[in-house]
Amino acid sequence: MQNTELVQEKKNFDFVDTIRCIAMIGIVFEHSVYSGTYIYDSFSLKHIVYISLIQLSKFGTISFFVLAGFLLGSKFVSYSSWQYFKRRLSTVFVPWLIWSSIFITVVLIQQYIVLKDKFDLAQLLPEKMKMAYLYTNYWFIINFLFCIGLLLIFKKFLYKWWLGAVFLLFSLTYSVNVYFEWFIPSHTTAIFGFVFYLWLGAILNKNWVYIEQKIKHVSYPVIIILFILSFVCSVLDSMNLINHQSSDPYNTLRISNILYSLITIILLLKIKNFGFIKYLKPRETTFGVYLIHYILITNLLPEIFRPFKLPLIQDMSLIGMLAYVCCRFIIVYGTTLLLIWGISKSRVKWIIGRT
Repeated sequence: MQNTELVQEKKNFDFVDTIRCIAMIGIVFEHSVYSGTYIYDSFSLKHIVYISLIQLSKFGTISFFVLAGFLLGSKFVSYSSWQYFKRRLSTVFVPWLIWSSIFITVVLIQQYIVLKDKFDLAQLLPEKMKMAYLYTNYWFIINFLFCIGLLLIFKKFLYKWWLGAVFLLFSLTYSVNVYFEWFIPSHTTAIFGFVFYLWLGAILNKNWVYIEQKIKHVSYPVIIILFILSFVCSVLDSMNLINHQSSDPYNTLRISNILYSLITIILLLKIKNFGFIKYLKPRETTFGVYLIHYILITNLLPEIFRPFKLPLIQDMSLIGMLAYVCCRFIIVYGTTLLLIWGISKSRVKWIIGRT
């Protein structure tokens, strides 16, 4: 019986790592596509395709919290609260601090080259740190560790439905605020906005045998239809927010995107096995991709494409835009994997960490 449980646990880790890898591919693709919010004058076909490309990969963040919660639920059995949190600090926080510091340093070097004598480190450093930790992908780990800490505090009540209801209320408050903007709506500053999805992942882990059977009994046509409908609703939702000059029309916590993300997770859990993903070695590379890719997007890509003097993305043809964003993604993801491969062979392989 014990061996069966161990096999089942290993199997769970395998498919979770696979789906997290797919979610990270989506996040890199989203960052490779995004070139601004209000860059089109009207909802032309190019604009709608641009919105759709961003939305297609928008399931990544919520997926990461749900899947991290799934793994968290299994780890709670093996570690005390402090042991688990300490382990997260060494494998997640330290590598994140190193790479986010590299990002800030590179940005400051760029500013020094541009400003020269007008460069003021005392003024720019706090400004760039705020930008990095609140408005780039590096926001995630701050929020992630906060959410883990919150669950660890309430570890005794982790599987209580009332706790999930409280966390859901927090999340929905941010979701509704996307449309009314009572306070800054950016999902990157939604410090209480994602803890529900971490909790949901823990519940998924606890009831996995039952939930897995339910997912198996749902037909592919039903899930695919729901996926398409939720995707279309999310695109229309973003278009409506853009039309109303929202400050964050692609917000991850939009109600439409929450539904889209959860349906996408169900679809991925039903498929479960993606043979090609094993070649990407998801357990060893996924967190490293998160840490490194944004540095390449903001610093490498501009230098690669500068000599070609390409038009702005909004001025490209539809085919040109599609080719351009695909090239950006391939360059960033491929280069990131090469860097991770090189680092993993060195003595400092710990700097790419793992979630």
